Formats: sequence, C-alpha cells, structure tokens
Amino acid sequence: MPEYKVKQGDCLSSIAEKHGLFWEKLWNHPKNARLKEQRKDPNVLYPGDVVFIPEKEKKEESGATEQRHRFKKKGTPAKLKIRMLKNDQPRSNEPYRLNIDGIWQEGTTDGDGYVETTIPSKAKKAILHIGQAGKEDIYHLNLGNLDPIDTEDGVRERLKSLGFRVEQDLSSAIRLFQKKEGLQVTGQMDETTRTRLKERFGQ
Repeated sequence: MPEYKVKQGDCLSSIAEKHGLFWEKLWNHPKNARLKEQRKDPNVLYPGDVVFIPEKEKKEESGATEQRHRFKKKGTPAKLKIRMLKNDQPRSNEPYRLNIDGIWQEGTTDGDGYVETTIPSKAKKAILHIGQAGKEDIYHLNLGNLDPIDTEDGVRERLKSLGFRVEQDLSSAIRLFQKKEGLQVTGQMDETTRTRLKERFGQ
C-alpha cells in the first residue's frame, strides 16, 4: 500500500482528492491513527508527515440499460475558516468578498469575526476583501500553508498574524503574548500558552 509524504501547502482534503478518496477515509484509517493523534487537525499537516493511502474500494450499482442514471458525489467539502480582528476586536458582522480560483463569493462575518465557507480542496491562494465598499481591507491568503501549532514555524506564523513582532528568537514575541493574555511570562511556549495562542488565532 502506498504512503504519501506531505509537502508544504498540502492538507488532507487535497491529498484525498489527489488519490480519489474521501478525506475522512484517510483521517480515520487505523494506519493513520498516530498522525491523527499528533496533528489533531486534518487541515494542519507538516511537511514530511506521512499519510497512509489505502486502496480504493470498488462499488457496483445496478441500473436499467438505455436509461440515464444520476450519481451524486459524496464527501465533505473543504472549508476555509479564518477569524478577522481589528485592534484586537473581532470584525463582527462585516461584509466580505472572497476570490478563490477567479470565482468571487460574498458574505458577512459572524459575531466572532469568522469567515467560514466551503472551498475547492486543491485551492492554494485566495484574496479576501473585508469592510464596506470603498473602505475595504485586502488580504492575500496562502491556503494550506499553516504549520501545526506544536512546531516553531506554526507558533511563528500565528504570532505574526496576530500582530506581534516576530524575530528569529521567538522568546520576546512569546513574552509579549503571555503578558497581554495575563499568563505567566516565561518566554517559553508551554502548554497553557500554546492553548491560548490556538484560541486567539482560531486554529
């Protein structure tokens, strides 16, 4: 049975589609149990992670000849979920426009400032416009590039996205985050700090 080595920009949905499978089938396969326990989120994998790819199962359906039959593809679509803040406050109930693969969609952030929508599993980039027309803020998003929070790069990107000045040594940014959140200021990414960072970032 083949194994797939994760590359930057991969998520379980894109890997599953590449192999003609549902992401749930990969995520819940016993041979991927260790990966599931380690990463906990199918959308946040790390380059070098290994995903076991089971063989596709054949399924036959009966139907009368010389008639048209309709089949519906099953599976859970990939989702984009991102929280928008301004001056540390959620951008609640604000209009947004989102461009993915040249297709625009519109919506409104929820009460906690989240944009949540389905996206193509192979999508890599998006452009998000948020705010009233003429006063929009524009963000360019790299989809699937967020590393797990238990890695240094994952911590770095979350702190940077939350507006902290991040240097090569993460300790100063971690101290500022801990101070702001009322945590014990150590400059070390302990489990309490990691959990709070995940809550504030949203993933």
